[in-house]
Amino acid sequence: MAHGGNVTYDGRSLIIKGEHKILFSGEIHYPRSTPQMWPSLIAKAKEGGLDVIQTLFDFSGRRDIVRFLKEVQAQGLYVSLRIGPFIQGEWAYGGLPIWLRDVPDIVFRSDNEPFKYHMWRFTTKIVKMMKSEKLFASQGGPIILSQIENEYQLVEAAFGEKGPPYAKWAAAMAVGLQTGVPWVMCKQSDAPDPVINACNGRRCGQTFVGPNSPNKPAIWTENWTSFYQVYGGEPDMRSAEDIAYQAALFVAKKGSYVNYYMYHGGTNFGRTASKYVLTSYYDQAPLDEYGLIRQPKWGHLKELHAAIKLCLKPLLSGVHSTFPLGQLQEAYVFKGNSEECAAFLVNNDNERNATVHFENSTYELPPESVSILPDCKIVAFNTAKVGTEYTTRSMKADQNLDSPDKWEEFNEPIPSFDKTSWRANTLLEQMSATKDKSDYLWYTFRFQHESLDTGFVLKVNSLAHVLHAFVNGKYIGSAHGSHSNLFFSLEKNVSLINGTNHVSLLSVMAGLPDSGSFLERRVTGLRRVRILNKNDAEDFTNYTWGYQVGLSGEKLNIHTEQGSSNIQWRRFGNSNHQRLTWYKTQFDAPKGNDPVALNLRSMGKGEAWVNGQSIGRYWVSFLTPKGSPSQTWYNVPRSFLNPKGNLLILFEEENGNPLGISVDTVSITRVCGRVSSSYPPPVISWVGQNQTRSKHKKKHGRRPKVQLRCPQRRKISKILFASFGTPFGGDCENYGFGRCHSSDSRTIVEKACIGRRTCSIPLSSKYFGGDPCPGIPKALLVDAICA
Repeated sequence: MAHGGNVTYDGRSLIIKGEHKILFSGEIHYPRSTPQMWPSLIAKAKEGGLDVIQTLFDFSGRRDIVRFLKEVQAQGLYVSLRIGPFIQGEWAYGGLPIWLRDVPDIVFRSDNEPFKYHMWRFTTKIVKMMKSEKLFASQGGPIILSQIENEYQLVEAAFGEKGPPYAKWAAAMAVGLQTGVPWVMCKQSDAPDPVINACNGRRCGQTFVGPNSPNKPAIWTENWTSFYQVYGGEPDMRSAEDIAYQAALFVAKKGSYVNYYMYHGGTNFGRTASKYVLTSYYDQAPLDEYGLIRQPKWGHLKELHAAIKLCLKPLLSGVHSTFPLGQLQEAYVFKGNSEECAAFLVNNDNERNATVHFENSTYELPPESVSILPDCKIVAFNTAKVGTEYTTRSMKADQNLDSPDKWEEFNEPIPSFDKTSWRANTLLEQMSATKDKSDYLWYTFRFQHESLDTGFVLKVNSLAHVLHAFVNGKYIGSAHGSHSNLFFSLEKNVSLINGTNHVSLLSVMAGLPDSGSFLERRVTGLRRVRILNKNDAEDFTNYTWGYQVGLSGEKLNIHTEQGSSNIQWRRFGNSNHQRLTWYKTQFDAPKGNDPVALNLRSMGKGEAWVNGQSIGRYWVSFLTPKGSPSQTWYNVPRSFLNPKGNLLILFEEENGNPLGISVDTVSITRVCGRVSSSYPPPVISWVGQNQTRSKHKKKHGRRPKVQLRCPQRRKISKILFASFGTPFGGDCENYGFGRCHSSDSRTIVEKACIGRRTCSIPLSSKYFGGDPCPGIPKALLVDAICA
């Protein structure tokens, strides 16, 4: 178990129990996973070389922070606790409760007494909870750091003279709670003593100007492993090489704490995601949404951590020096006693290789890379050379829910003005009206029309996210905005009747805002409503409106077993997939232990529940610029499932067809690896130069290796490709034989790997029965199926 002891710091690093530490941390938000997943996520993080789990939190339902932190401690890791209370994190309203906006005279995140009072109450509550469970390191617990506020300097100027005093107050308030561990503020370059200012971003190895005091350590609280994705947006990929390059550079510049945001992203269950953010969160992290290891990120970073930890003595106690090795190349050297020396050789050129001379030896540095030499002689790791395997994740249909006989449906009623009880003479702001109890707010009005004119147009301006319009109970059209364009309009031709006409407008939020200044003043919902014809235009913005918060199905808890049993469901197909329809069916849990996902490829937009638990919003119809859905598969944790008869309820806003839904299993089905003669061997085999020369030491197979590992309960069943020689295909994509190839490659690899979960094949002419092309640098590429 991790027992922290007293935690202090100096200009070099955090000091735990009197020892300086270089720490690698991974962000895992336990509300975005389930308690049943936590032990495995934490274990994989530890195996990946992490020392710390960093998290933010929520308290409702299954979100038991104490249980999570005690599991982290039980597995021997530390905790960095981001108390906030404003956390952003692509979480609805940035983690602040919606009722806070109704506090009289409140101004969020400023020198404002109402806000400071509630922030003090919350922070004090969290600290007392942690103290009562003895979770701070000063009490023997795992928490070694706490964070107050979040990236405040980005908005501080907007508050004018109320900004700087608030930042100072927040720091003093936090320190006054006497947790016995340091506090940090990220992106706050003037964080008041003794609070540590920390860096967030992709390139802190290059951009961080350093601590604001020589007595504070350099800390990186968010090294983004990809980026959050929004509906309608393409995934923002980041390579394992780039993450490792920036992390190594940060350590070379005396950085002592690197946190990966996210290490496991997880799932935005229910309605917790902020505006337009996918239900799947940071799926491209080292541990994917389902908790599976994503290679090569996980393995490449594991190698980085191992290489840096070979350098700990000189890093933490040696003399640091920097000198150029070329125009864009430099060396960062840490020298302790006569034998302790570590070097980081950096090539900042992002286009060209560089040959550099260091300590009477020559080194080849790939573009934008760092070579780590734990003894200032032998390269243990280079950030641009990925020696770990690549994996392929597959979704396999277990059950197709394509039988109409197994589906039932219920049409959501379209409320008219007469059926609403809440009246106002203007358009209401949506968040203030719904209090975050629902994504949906009905705006309704009625008016008299006695003209024979035709050619009317309904025009609605909105600052919500989606709008569905109905006139006299008939659907006339929908429109939506985007993450980058919040304002949108709907303009549709309508047919009016002589007499009373009813207009019902369903305004939809796809998440609440989560960032920016003056969050309490944010305006959402409908802003202007007009009906136009060729002769005239009537503005209904300031008119008598009737309102209904939420859907009738929500009030009836139709998504639960009890609620759904009280509904008169109809046989599937009676409504011809009309807008605003609830669908119901049952399915059995797939056998085995592989993660489960719903493939909602045939649906439009809505929300899905399994056994009464929301697996999140879906929006399959919002395509990316490349013409594909941003998200098709939706995570269903195994803990949500019963062996048989699982209740699936969907609310579909558009005209999706549930007969195209399938229940899929998620697994790693292929593993592939490639190394060349210029690659360092696996770090685990590294031994220093002095050890290598010892008569009693062997080199332990100091050569590059292809190492393949299938997930648990799977073994290598087939070798799809193997070539020792000059194969092409640097990242295991679009590979093939080169001019030089050992004809026995597949046979030799099959003998080493078939039937095994793991195998290791050295890059060795002797291993492959001879050199197929003497004098030419060799490579080895292997692609295998796990079954």
